[in-house]
Amino acid sequence: MRMSADQFFAEHFAALLAKKIDALIWPVLTYGAYPAFAAYPGSISLSGETFQRVVTEIADALLGFGATRVLILDTGISTLMPVDAAIRAASDPSRLRHLKVFAGSRFVETARAIQQQPYGSHADEIETSLMLAIAPEQVDLPRAAASPVSPKGPSRGPLSLDDPDSPNYSPSGSFGDPTLASADKGRKVLAAILEDLLDMAA
Repeated sequence: MRMSADQFFAEHFAALLAKKIDALIWPVLTYGAYPAFAAYPGSISLSGETFQRVVTEIADALLGFGATRVLILDTGISTLMPVDAAIRAASDPSRLRHLKVFAGSRFVETARAIQQQPYGSHADEIETSLMLAIAPEQVDLPRAAASPVSPKGPSRGPLSLDDPDSPNYSPSGSFGDPTLASADKGRKVLAAILEDLLDMAA
């Protein structure tokens, strides 16, 4: 998949959600806190503190314009804690809602039920399936490769781009097995995510 997968997800989920709850959509914040991928060329990560301040200042500006509430759609994992902190630091946290796309109960249950990979979380079977359902032209499935490639499986910590002896050696940057992805799986996960988001936004 292209490196803009999270942006595609955010724009797609936001558009679906806005149709259901009559919301305005603000542009995607295309830089975030993604330290696990900083070694991969083209992957730029803000510090958690910088990302937190950016989110807080944008949210406060929207509240200042008179927004009754602001829904922050979060398609990341390493971004979850900084966004929570950003909300706590905002001028009126009660009007902010953190919509955690990949943390909803329906998503978790559906992903566990359909996935065949033993582990994953980035450019894996589930994310690639979602992209096949949303924008298949963004996926070059013949180039997919399962990783990390260690026979013992991965360990805690960042992925390794160039150390074949690392348990987290992942030349592609994927964490999981995208070769198992399908559009049908993606449609099932997408439906679960939308239900989760509607509950979170209520």
